[in-house]
Amino acid sequence: MLNVTSTENTSPLQIPTRTLILDSGTPEEKRQELTQYFCETFDIYDRLFETLSNDEAYYRKAISQRHPLIFYYGHTAAFFVNKLIAARLINERVDTDIEAMVAIGVDEMSWDDLDENNYDWPTVPAMKEYRQKVRTHIVEFIETMPIEIPITWESPAWLIMMGIEHERIHLETSSVLIRQLPLAYVTPHQDWRPCKTSGAAPENQLIEHAGGHQILGKPFDHALYGWDNEYGHYEETIPAFKASQYLVSNQEFLEFVQNGGYNAEKYWTDEGWAWATFAEAVHPEFWVPGDENYRYRAMLEEIDMPWNWPVDVNCHEAQAFCRWKSEMTGLQIQLPSEAEWYCLRDSIDTDQPYWKQAPGNINLEYWASSCPVNQFRTGDFYDVIGNVWQWTTTPIDAFEGFKVHPYYDDFSTPTFDGRHNLIKGGCWISTGNYAIRDSRYAFRRHFFQHAGFRYVESTAEHNANLNPYETDALVAQYLEFHYGESYFGVENFPRTCAEICHELLNDLNCTRALDLGCSVGRSSFELARWFKHVDGIDFSARFISAASRLQQNGNIRYFVPSEGELGEYREARLTDFADNIDVSRVLFTQGDACNLKTKYNNYDLVFAGNLIDRLNDPYKFLSSVHERIRPEGLLVLTSPYTWLEEYTSKDKWLGGIRENGEALTTYDGLKRVLGQHFEEIKPPRDIPFVIRETARKHQHTIAQATFWRKKTS
Repeated sequence: MLNVTSTENTSPLQIPTRTLILDSGTPEEKRQELTQYFCETFDIYDRLFETLSNDEAYYRKAISQRHPLIFYYGHTAAFFVNKLIAARLINERVDTDIEAMVAIGVDEMSWDDLDENNYDWPTVPAMKEYRQKVRTHIVEFIETMPIEIPITWESPAWLIMMGIEHERIHLETSSVLIRQLPLAYVTPHQDWRPCKTSGAAPENQLIEHAGGHQILGKPFDHALYGWDNEYGHYEETIPAFKASQYLVSNQEFLEFVQNGGYNAEKYWTDEGWAWATFAEAVHPEFWVPGDENYRYRAMLEEIDMPWNWPVDVNCHEAQAFCRWKSEMTGLQIQLPSEAEWYCLRDSIDTDQPYWKQAPGNINLEYWASSCPVNQFRTGDFYDVIGNVWQWTTTPIDAFEGFKVHPYYDDFSTPTFDGRHNLIKGGCWISTGNYAIRDSRYAFRRHFFQHAGFRYVESTAEHNANLNPYETDALVAQYLEFHYGESYFGVENFPRTCAEICHELLNDLNCTRALDLGCSVGRSSFELARWFKHVDGIDFSARFISAASRLQQNGNIRYFVPSEGELGEYREARLTDFADNIDVSRVLFTQGDACNLKTKYNNYDLVFAGNLIDRLNDPYKFLSSVHERIRPEGLLVLTSPYTWLEEYTSKDKWLGGIRENGEALTTYDGLKRVLGQHFEEIKPPRDIPFVIRETARKHQHTIAQATFWRKKTS
């Protein structure tokens, strides 16, 4: 039963913010709903950025680990174009430069490019104009695309939902960055009004919960849009535990601060203490020290400390508080697990698209801020959902049956690293998928969100060391291809290609190399034997993540199948092949070969291994690759020429077709495309390779290598 005290105002935005139900209605009804949902989302996002007081605010970094807000303003619009291009649902870009510039760089992943020297940001008016062009383009696409009910993963409408829900994610993450800007860069806004109620906090207490059997994960035919990590199956029986009645308030957290919690290493994990000392943290991020007391930084203004609002902290701070609380009480206090949170969530029998009124400070149905922790009661507990996100002790991982969406393979998999903890329950600005029961979002433990916590007294032990082995089947297959055994006497393909590239150079300059389609990185490392700098670029974040982990850790373990579900665990180690290689010369980055940023230029060598027949527009790539290479620099291509319409529409194949009744080979097509800017310097060469699928099944393929030198004029 929901018990809500007086709220004195309703949603600041006064427009619906609920995600669509995908398995009901007619196609035309759903088309209209989708158009409305898209436009509403665009409107809300634009209105958030109206809170910036001047254009300079768009270019001021709120924190060093994130881009300035001009990136995020353009990123969500470009996302629609980039995904529809990848799916070959549209053919033309809106603005090639912007869409390359703002494609990636959202999180501080090792392959993200956060160096501002590499960006020439558009003006604010130019970015606003770009967003409007995208809006018109997407509305036209929605109005004409095929649509069937239910909307499934395979539907064009799913990609539109993906873009909408992605923008709603950044509605929230951008609001956090706005909150971290100096006050001079923001201004109060009538659409973003904070709660006006505050006072002393109620005394928190532990309330018994019976626990129970939890079944997590949802089926792929679920009625609501979901991100890949929400699907699958996981079961756990939760023993009885006690949970705090309220979220931890600013007032309750104050005791930890006053007792020297930020100065006592014993309360912190090793990772947490490293963060606290590096950040010189002495109080929560949004507390502002005053002469006699703390004040509180809301999104757009600084106010008297609302002691009965939930504290905003990162996961490290929440964990440290729990250790301190354990010492103070003699109880085993910790953050709840994901499954324990679901035990509390079961007290709410509705979900976001279906409720008449939000059973918590969520979905922008009340304020543009937190509110008192005793405002929204469900059963024995308050703020089961909403107000602030609730940190859990659970690092995010996949459920059994997990699979990535083919057009967003890097949404979840980069976070399956044991370093991203789940947050549950949503916050005041959580809308769309963010606000549904099954949403699963995780952040690095040192990141700030509109996130706080409740604590539990529990004897449950939680494994924080997830994914000791790489189990993504395709990534593991390529790790074995690059770093594993040689089969049937065939030499290691990436190493062989790198050696051939080096032989071609002889005594020529070996300063910069670009390895396009680098996969999990072996050829990039091998090229670093001779080149002072190597850029390794691949479209797949899964591949880049594996290469980067090997570079950082020196090893990566992976699972290779032998037959059925049986297999063996293997390990790739840099020491096995790279004793004389300076691996720091390699920079791995996620990118699109057909739409690279302009900074990738002036290379002595560009190597594209088995790439061209996997591009959606190989002609576009080849006709412009000369712009990346210095005069007399080299271009080396390898490919087995296995053209498939799954990757490249037939009208864009370079060869393997009949033209005017005559056979056109890919090699002939290459000479036609490259002839204007390159000269072929030696005959093609066949290079075999073997990819292991199982113990008794291997792919034996022969790639043709071709060798080109850029003309001087």
